[in-house]
Amino acid sequence: MPARDIYHDAVKNALIQEGWIITDDPLHLKWGQKDMYVDLGAKQLLAAEQGTKKIAVEIKSFVSPSEMADLKNAIGGFIMYRAVIHRLEPKRTLYLAVRDSVFTALFEEPIGTLLIETENLKLVVFNPETERIIQWIP
Repeated sequence: MPARDIYHDAVKNALIQEGWIITDDPLHLKWGQKDMYVDLGAKQLLAAEQGTKKIAVEIKSFVSPSEMADLKNAIGGFIMYRAVIHRLEPKRTLYLAVRDSVFTALFEEPIGTLLIETENLKLVVFNPETERIIQWIP
């Protein structure tokens, strides 16, 4: 099993504060002979007839010396997990969790907006100090 991201607990606590129930920590995926682990699986009960919303959340710290290498790694992992989740649990939505400072530095820049648009990225932007979710994109 992979090591936890340094912001794992901050994101987990932020999701719980927003009413999410953590169902998997980590969420295990198996495709062929390969095992993969997304950091968190969660669900939230919706209004009576709407049922339950399920998400998977991959948390990325972006703390290496190269933010572009971190971005490449994060997007590659996101695309791979999303493809597997789409086949195994098509109703579960994958989100990439990033700190608010990373969102501003990368995802509000042209390269970030390009990736959000072309790769259909879904982001959870959080503040690690307050352990609060700032925004969901989209």
